Amino acid sequence: MRGRDPETGEFLGPSRTQQRGEALEIRSLAEKLVALPAAQLARLPIPEDLMPHIVETQRITSHIAHKRQLQFLAKQMRREDDEVLEAIRDAMDEGGDAARRETALLHRAEQWRDRLLAGGDTALADLLDAFPQADRQRLRQLARNAADERAKNKPPHAFRELFREVRDLLADAEPATDVDGEDAA
Repeated sequence: MRGRDPETGEFLGPSRTQQRGEALEIRSLAEKLVALPAAQLARLPIPEDLMPHIVETQRITSHIAHKRQLQFLAKQMRREDDEVLEAIRDAMDEGGDAARRETALLHRAEQWRDRLLAGGDTALADLLDAFPQADRQRLRQLARNAADERAKNKPPHAFRELFREVRDLLADAEPATDVDGEDAA
């Protein structure tokens, strides 16, 4: 009768099946973490005590030893609070808030870049109305160079640089715009 309330006969904690399911889920998360490159791992909210275990697991190439080390990593992760694991999952999840915001930012930057290339000075004036801190001359020059590259079928250096410039501008002024890239006023 271990695990039951002696008076009511009800189980006190999670069943072994639930515990096993949670353990497998954490092992799956550990596998995903180990598969990530160091740059992506650095962006995740991973506690300092877990990072050496992740790096060690990545380093091991022998199949059995890697599997054993992965199990050990999962065991260490189970000791963490649920909030910590949920924060890691959310940061990794493409459907997470951070990923949605980043994707929306990239889409807005693409929309503004396309508007600048198609609309010329009118689109630049709209962008400067929404973002007065923008560098008018730099944006105008990049838009012209990108249009020239496209006309001459050259590699898209200025096209990409214009995107980066607009993306950085949008990221610096994030609250000032809504999802469609229009000014919030």
